[in-house]
Amino acid sequence: DFNERCAQCSDMNWGLTDGGRFYCRSCHNVTERAREVVNTDFASNARVQTISKGLRKQEKTADGGCEWYVCEGFQLVLKKQAEALEALGVCPQMKDEILCNFWRRYLQKSKQAYCNRPAGETVKALSVCDSSTDVDSEPERSGLLHLLSLSESEGDLQTDCSFASSISKVSESTSVYSGSVDGSLYLMKNQKEKLRMTMPMTLSFCYMALLWLREPMTLSELLRFVVEGHIPYLNVFLHFPEKMKLCGLDLKIFCVESWPVYEEVHNKMLELAAFLDLPRFPDITDSCFLHPDMLCMKYLMEANLPDELHNWTCRVVKKIAIGEPDFLTLVPGNKSTRKVKYDVLAAAVIVVVLKLLFLLDDHYEWLLSDFAEERNKNNKEDGPYFEFKKWYKVIKSSLDVELKKLDEERAKYLWRCEKPLFYSVKKKSKVLKRRQIVVNLQNQFGKLSGSVRPAEKPNPSSFQLSWSEENTDRSCFHGHSLKGILQEKHGLLTAMNPDYWLCTVKLCTEKLCGHLAHYRDVDFPQSYHFVLRLFSFLLRINPSYIHDEVCVIEHKLFNKKLSKKPRYNTVLRK
Repeated sequence: DFNERCAQCSDMNWGLTDGGRFYCRSCHNVTERAREVVNTDFASNARVQTISKGLRKQEKTADGGCEWYVCEGFQLVLKKQAEALEALGVCPQMKDEILCNFWRRYLQKSKQAYCNRPAGETVKALSVCDSSTDVDSEPERSGLLHLLSLSESEGDLQTDCSFASSISKVSESTSVYSGSVDGSLYLMKNQKEKLRMTMPMTLSFCYMALLWLREPMTLSELLRFVVEGHIPYLNVFLHFPEKMKLCGLDLKIFCVESWPVYEEVHNKMLELAAFLDLPRFPDITDSCFLHPDMLCMKYLMEANLPDELHNWTCRVVKKIAIGEPDFLTLVPGNKSTRKVKYDVLAAAVIVVVLKLLFLLDDHYEWLLSDFAEERNKNNKEDGPYFEFKKWYKVIKSSLDVELKKLDEERAKYLWRCEKPLFYSVKKKSKVLKRRQIVVNLQNQFGKLSGSVRPAEKPNPSSFQLSWSEENTDRSCFHGHSLKGILQEKHGLLTAMNPDYWLCTVKLCTEKLCGHLAHYRDVDFPQSYHFVLRLFSFLLRINPSYIHDEVCVIEHKLFNKKLSKKPRYNTVLRK
């Protein structure tokens, strides 16, 4: 009955929402026009011939709010995170095209929207799409959806998915208090097979979109920006519109009282990509920032190591073929391919190169450093030789300061937000009164102690440690030479050190273990532990994960010699 063309895509392929409005099956644009439905259930002599369903109205709640669903809350979180990433310089199409399509696909796969009503379930979000609509058929169609473009100023919390007006509120059927309509049901359901949405998964969505676009932001950087407050995650519900009342069980869903964990976010991203049946991601080539050669250059600069080490990292990457697109590119659901952690891989390559050149056995690196120190004293004309001992002292001093500052910031962090939260209506007045007392006491003690509010945080940066020749307070080793530890052999520069010790002779194959090799700092040289500690700070992850990757690279690098040598011999000749 509706013959007008879509104002957004000019197509004429209309469907009906549960609210009776027309929507475009091509771009999912919902119009304001509603269909007049002929009612055939009345007697033939009845006067009423047609009825108009009109628009679904958001029902008001007793406390002045409006009905909202958990998926709408997560939708708002994703919108805020995408906007924050755009402000950090990420490609604008991430939110409108990539992340939006991922979210729409997730709603369909989890049967929360864009699908038929699942049989046997009485409380479920309905779809704007009928059985003829399939998101999979046009996964690359662009366009700004209402899903990630909620208008907070107008208080319009409706998404493209309309909810059945006949659904009774969960709060009425259960004794559990919740601000959202389906909060209690959401926590009661066993949705493991449907990959139920959580707050860490919002970061998995963002990282998956960044990876699809091959943006120059690693997962460790994303999580660091979250901790520093540049990306909404902790207390993100403060961005919810006033009409979206958050209380009761909603706090267990949206309140976060722990820092995001690298492994959890990464593993959820892999599960999510497989759950959505995504195709092979765009290839990671040598021109991409996520390529090991690029990331090694970045981490060498941040770790204040000589520029000449980059040639050695490139040689290792090429030798064991970990720079090939087939190795680096994510293929969702393919269990035979290894899931690459790009930042951890680059850090592990640098650690292996340092072991190749300096051995890091608490003895050989100090001998080389003494030799370089004598040479630098006697020869002032040429460029300085790299001194491992001097580098160790400079980095340790800066690292200790940064770690202490980080520990203090985490200790002082206030997990409870200024906005009072309550789990039940009965306790609301008590919570508000107690919060007011706390605020008054804080203000009084602040005036007595003369405390000054902390200054605003500086702009986010990819580098946590900065080094330059102009900085007189810190020594910069970028331009130092490696000639003191190299020798020319058959036209190639090789290390003077002929030996190499393996972190482990055999990789662990136990799936329940979670690690390919076991790491305890007391079992390894202190120099090796210090280097791991440095990169674990830069990536904000546990040193054991870098150690795992080092072991994998070593077994690839010395694969032929490992097959010949006895397993108990851990020292190899290069």
